[in-house]
Amino acid sequence: MTTRTAARATAQRSWLFRVGGFSARHRATVIAAWVVLLIAMTAGHKITGGSYVDDFTLSNSPSQQAARLLGEHQPGAGAQASPVVFTVTSGSLTDDRAQIEAAIKRIDATPDVMSATDPFATGTVSRDGRTAYTSVAFEESPQKVGRQYVDVFDRAVAPLRASGVHVDYGGLLGQDARPKTKDAKSELIGIVVAVLVLLAGFGSVYAAGLPILSAVLGVGSGIGLLGMVASTTTFASVSPTLAVMMGLGVGIDYALFLTTRHRQLVMDGVEPAEAAARTVAGSGRAVLVAAVTVVIAMLGLYASGIDFIGKLGVAAAITVAVAALAALTLVPALLGLAGTAIDRRRVRTPVAEAAVDGSRDTFWHRYALRVGRHPWLHLAGGVVVLLGLAAPTLSMTLGHVDAGASPHSYTEKRAYDAMSAAFGPGSNAPLTVVVQPPAGASPATLRQLGDTVRTALLRTDDVASATAFAPTPDGALLHDTVLARSGPQDAATDRLLGTLRDTALPRALAGTGASGYVTGTAANQLDFRNQVAGRLPIIIGVVVAAAFVLLLLTFRSPVLALKAALLNLLSIGAAYSVLVAVFQWGWGVHALGVSEKVPVESYVPMMMFAIVFGLSMDYEVFLLSRIREAWLRTSDNARSVAAGLSATARVITCAALIMASVFLAFLLSTTVVIKMIALGLGVSVLIDATVIRLLVVPSTMFLLGRWNWWTPRWLDRWLPHLDPEGEA
Repeated sequence: MTTRTAARATAQRSWLFRVGGFSARHRATVIAAWVVLLIAMTAGHKITGGSYVDDFTLSNSPSQQAARLLGEHQPGAGAQASPVVFTVTSGSLTDDRAQIEAAIKRIDATPDVMSATDPFATGTVSRDGRTAYTSVAFEESPQKVGRQYVDVFDRAVAPLRASGVHVDYGGLLGQDARPKTKDAKSELIGIVVAVLVLLAGFGSVYAAGLPILSAVLGVGSGIGLLGMVASTTTFASVSPTLAVMMGLGVGIDYALFLTTRHRQLVMDGVEPAEAAARTVAGSGRAVLVAAVTVVIAMLGLYASGIDFIGKLGVAAAITVAVAALAALTLVPALLGLAGTAIDRRRVRTPVAEAAVDGSRDTFWHRYALRVGRHPWLHLAGGVVVLLGLAAPTLSMTLGHVDAGASPHSYTEKRAYDAMSAAFGPGSNAPLTVVVQPPAGASPATLRQLGDTVRTALLRTDDVASATAFAPTPDGALLHDTVLARSGPQDAATDRLLGTLRDTALPRALAGTGASGYVTGTAANQLDFRNQVAGRLPIIIGVVVAAAFVLLLLTFRSPVLALKAALLNLLSIGAAYSVLVAVFQWGWGVHALGVSEKVPVESYVPMMMFAIVFGLSMDYEVFLLSRIREAWLRTSDNARSVAAGLSATARVITCAALIMASVFLAFLLSTTVVIKMIALGLGVSVLIDATVIRLLVVPSTMFLLGRWNWWTPRWLDRWLPHLDPEGEA
């Protein structure tokens, strides 16, 4: 028995071979099962009613500790609150005072509303009398309840609006009042571009439609499952969009790689069901390894120690896992359904897959040979490009994107601008200062302590105002509200928070025996950002180590595994730089529908690292698996690299164009964070599939020669014998 025959026999005994063969032979049952699964998951989501809420609080952060302390002595003080802003273009709101107070009473009577302040009693009326706001405290986040709050509030303020008073909602209430525009347009654009790329790549209507159909069924089922899980725990508001982006991108790619291999086997005369079984036994293993890599990278986000970020990884991992399951079962079923007619409906002559032995003289084979003749030149060119693209990453500023970046058509943007104009930018980022006096302090001591601290606060740079300290009902704490001269996402507000905690409060309270704390929404967000920034190196280490181990197990080469990890760091750095240039520096930011420069959202780099690293491993696995297949047969490194590159370059290029199109289509999203993720992922995929996969990887493999396949003897004995293409 030849090595090739033995390898085929081993592949045929694999469980993946049996899965592919079963799916192709029982295609009607498998397709029907996926349709039923889609309906069941969608219905389950509707029934359980899972919702998505942004919660940036950290249980162990200084701001959250202060909020808990305040809440213990003044129940409701730490509740979610949103401003409702009243404005008139002429005259004064005093003329409408009776109607405003009546509207506030109706708001205050709303279920789950703890309180609604009277602006005329609390002094939250502008000097010109044209702007005022009430702070509405909720027992539960408005995002959890949904638009019910908005609809009730709209009815409560309807008489005011009828009389000419403009009413806008800020905070979480304003986010919930956003137009309920789904990202269906982005998804449709991504799918249309994918169809065009697949038609150009395959030349067959059915072969182009098959990856789309399997990906859509997989994503639909995955989103339904995510919604059901979201009914039991809290996921961020961007979770479903992120899950759709990931599910569509990898779902189409996985189906594309399988369909490409299957078509070639059918062209070579293999019976369709047998071809589907061989495809899943071979390329299906590469799909499995790639999907596991992405899922591990996503779940690695839990190493941040931040539940909010870890669950974002879970959301993406769910749709990736379902997409991989669809690729291994639904795709062979659809291939079996097509039979030998997979290329019958053509838009052009179908293109065959390049032979892994490099026997076909194709453009990509000639290109591979050219890289092999001048590997140092191609390597230097690729590294210079990557380093140049990655340079702006050093200027990255993390922060929180506030409502000021939203479109003016959004009520949260109008409320933000009205408060900034009337009360200063800091009114959108109030800080709550809490003072814990020594036990047994008299009322007179409390008043003196409050006056001393307030005077110190007013003398602090960038403090615009500070209210008089008020005691809690039990007299155990003092608290007041401090407004900065700067806005929520300004670096000056960040510096002010540090100054208050580290300098102003300790000096003012020195020798009194009292303790000072700072909390509030802005403080929560800054603490969240600081913890995320501190944990980013941990995430990088965990994800890189996990990917290294998986590649080592798959290819049995520490050199290949280490090279892949290092090169992906360069491509991720280039993707970060694009975010810095566009959103932070403002290069073309208005063209994306963002009204101002914004910092990079604090958790986006961490998310992008895990996603980009996982996705880049997809292409690494597919390329190296074909190179290794040639290496096992020929033991000639140069021929193997050229053959593997020529066999996969076209399909990887098509896959990258599709995935980048899916991601970039989400630039149409109205959420700035989604725009950031979409742009970063789209650019990173294009960089990875061109500069990394077509220049740097093959040139380094040509230069390393047989060292690509070196494994220490002790490691060779320890490692299990796996093969990404199913040939042991």
